[in-house]
Amino acid sequence: MISSKQDALWKKDELRWSALMKQSQAGDASAYNQLLSELGSVIEAYLRANFGQLTMLEDCVQESLMAIHRARHTFDSKRAFRPWFFTIIHHKTIDVLRRGETINRQISSLAELDQNDIDQVDLDRMIDGERLMGNLSQEQREAITLTKYHGMTTNEAAQLLGIKESAVKARLRRGLKILQKKWQQEWVES
Repeated sequence: MISSKQDALWKKDELRWSALMKQSQAGDASAYNQLLSELGSVIEAYLRANFGQLTMLEDCVQESLMAIHRARHTFDSKRAFRPWFFTIIHHKTIDVLRRGETINRQISSLAELDQNDIDQVDLDRMIDGERLMGNLSQEQREAITLTKYHGMTTNEAAQLLGIKESAVKARLRRGLKILQKKWQQEWVES
């Protein structure tokens, strides 16, 4: 049963989040940054309460925030914010959990291969991208992940990260240059 105090807090959050989203839709970057900051904390608390120590918690939070970013234009300020918000979290969490199950199945099937089969599998190719990304700074990885893997524009990535678009472009350019150089070095060595 929900206490009247909890209900009052939820209503206060609802009004604030709806107002922040409406301001965000109108182009207010600071309102958008505040909204994402608050929602990130709420998503994490929600996931911890419902799933405990979820190993993919950070993935779920990031996927949810990116989905909110991509779907922000669908929010109708005449409707309640919470159902819209928690529907996105629910679906993104399921997506992350399914992806984790798929990866676990792939790892299990690789573990079941005998030595002859392992020789035929190009394991280097499977982990090459991950390993190369390890050569980048956190900022460069974020810029590349958001723009190249998640399909965001540099402007969208800048808004999500709370930085200027030119900074995202610089991080992206430097990161891609490092990846190209590392890949070429490894190609020449092999």
